[in-house]
Amino acid sequence: MVFKKKEKKIPKGFNSVNEFFDYTYNKEDLIWMGQNTNHLQKDKHIEDALVNGAKKRDYCKYPPPEGFPKLKELILQDLDLDPNLFDIQITASATESLYLAISTTLYHITNTIASDPGYLIINNFCNRFGNHVKEVPIYNEECGYKLTPDLIKENIDMETKLIVLIDPLNPLGTSYTKEEIIEIAEIAKENNIIVLHDITYRDFAREHTLVAKYAPEHTITVYSFSKTFGMAGLRIGAVISSHDLMRPMRSSVINDLGTNSLSQEAAIAGLQSKPEWIDDIKQTCFKNQEIIKEAVDETPGTFLPVYPSDANMMVIDITGTGLDPADLSNYLLTEKNIFVREGSYTSKNFGDKYIRVSFSIPTEQVLEFKRVFKDSIEELQKLNNIK
Repeated sequence: MVFKKKEKKIPKGFNSVNEFFDYTYNKEDLIWMGQNTNHLQKDKHIEDALVNGAKKRDYCKYPPPEGFPKLKELILQDLDLDPNLFDIQITASATESLYLAISTTLYHITNTIASDPGYLIINNFCNRFGNHVKEVPIYNEECGYKLTPDLIKENIDMETKLIVLIDPLNPLGTSYTKEEIIEIAEIAKENNIIVLHDITYRDFAREHTLVAKYAPEHTITVYSFSKTFGMAGLRIGAVISSHDLMRPMRSSVINDLGTNSLSQEAAIAGLQSKPEWIDDIKQTCFKNQEIIKEAVDETPGTFLPVYPSDANMMVIDITGTGLDPADLSNYLLTEKNIFVREGSYTSKNFGDKYIRVSFSIPTEQVLEFKRVFKDSIEELQKLNNIK
């Protein structure tokens, strides 16, 4: 089977996705609510580690292929995982971790259970290596806007090899109770299924439980430095699993001369200083989403399916406004200098219902969003003759 990579939708006014990313990257005054990146991270330890590493010209040398031992140790400590039970590979981003996990777990007769909405890049990887992905619809109150243990049980068949659990969930911000995680772990063990636990947003959550704690032999955990640590542009992450599950992943590593050494130095510094700043970032994010809720409550035809969010982003349902989320996203970008994401970026079946907004940005920028949101809806309705 030849797999053709699905082309990303190009935003209005741009000739390519790359051109769009270049525009947002270079527009310094843009209010960045579209990519869940953390603009609250001001830790000097991370910055100093990058500067000092560059001054020492550490970038002239290849780093260890599995990652610096100190960094591996600190990640396992951060997750409170036993190094005797778990192995870890440092990667050039959580996306690379996802690709490694999926490409070595699935084969053409196996399938995957995932959610819709969800992070569609994962589903694309699964479709590339497995038979197909069962994209379970979760955009409803009945299931609490998440892939529940009951939904997983309903969709398992003899060929199911992988359960994709994005926790907290991009884009909705839903997360799982300890009881739900234990039940999912039991499902995995009873059916010999692997849980791919993407915990990119765990540090923004009020509470979080690792599947790996309850099903260590059936869990691959994906770890990111992009969001909590504000290091999206440094492209560094990790994949954690049992030693048995790690062997095929490590043998498939393409980047076998190691991951960016300066990124690893910054990651070490960030993990060591994390207790000093993580609570401030979480508190600001909860304050910011309260402001967004106020804006939504003031705007007819909109509501928050999930509140509060346990991630650094949330969904605003605009179905009642009669507007297309892509049109609203484009209008906010071009007319209000605010970058948000239309629903189709994270959902095939519900993308016409919502926009996704992230709020790990300075509070004054969230206040600006609140100031213009209702007016933007009304202005766009007027332009589209919607009453």
